[in-house]
Amino acid sequence: MGLFDDLNRFLESRLEEFLRNNPHLELQALEEQLRQQEKDTLRLIIDLQAQEKRSQDEILSTAQEIQLWHSRVAKAKASGRDDLAQAAQEREAALLREGNQVWGKMQGIKQQIDKSKELQRQIQVRHQEIQTKLREAQATRSTKSQAQPNWETTGWNQSSSHTPRGGADPLDEKFRRWEMDEELEQMKRNIGR
Repeated sequence: MGLFDDLNRFLESRLEEFLRNNPHLELQALEEQLRQQEKDTLRLIIDLQAQEKRSQDEILSTAQEIQLWHSRVAKAKASGRDDLAQAAQEREAALLREGNQVWGKMQGIKQQIDKSKELQRQIQVRHQEIQTKLREAQATRSTKSQAQPNWETTGWNQSSSHTPRGGADPLDEKFRRWEMDEELEQMKRNIGR
């Protein structure tokens, strides 16, 4: 495991150094991370709103049942059926407790929605700040790149054109030809001696 840990630390340090030398790439990575956080927060808000709606529906259903049992208590008392009235009152009380629990749950969900919306607003503000910095960095880079292209970051923003193993890779083919030419030249020099 030590070798993998060392390799991992080495790669992380190289990546950090690369990003320090190319701050616009760090801003792009940060912007992508914020975009993903914004999507995740929006999904959370939608999920919480669905939970809130289910809680509201459950509260309405429970309220209708409470009304039904309340009228049954009154009806049983009016008919002199104290045994039924007592059982109906117990059912009504159990439904009231259940309704209160669902109400409390719904209030907690509402608080989570409010906090999630605030978080989303903060992410949006931060995202706008990063986009502004990114535009500034790109403007600075474009003035520099007109003078000299930056070979270190040329491939970073481009989609991969690397061909999978077994396929023809034009860059690999160029290197192989060049390496063979180099070997031939070296052999000619060795024979010529």
